[in-house]
Amino acid sequence: GGFDPFADEAAAGPAPEKKSKASKAESLAVHVRMQQRNGRKSLTTVQGLPEAFDYKKILKALKKEYCCNGTVIEDEE
Repeated sequence: GGFDPFADEAAAGPAPEKKSKASKAESLAVHVRMQQRNGRKSLTTVQGLPEAFDYKKILKALKKEYCCNGTVIEDEE
């Protein structure tokens, strides 16, 4: 295919070489992406959540609140 929703945004554009407060704040950004599937179905991905959060608890609360399914996929980074 075409669009890769899991591609890192840093790879898409030119990255500054020097480390600054702005780049540190950028690394703390949480990305929420919604990808349309077929019909009313969609796939929502959340990337960049700090490890201080308990992903399983967040997922359980979201599944209960929105009556949907979900999974946690750990990236190798």
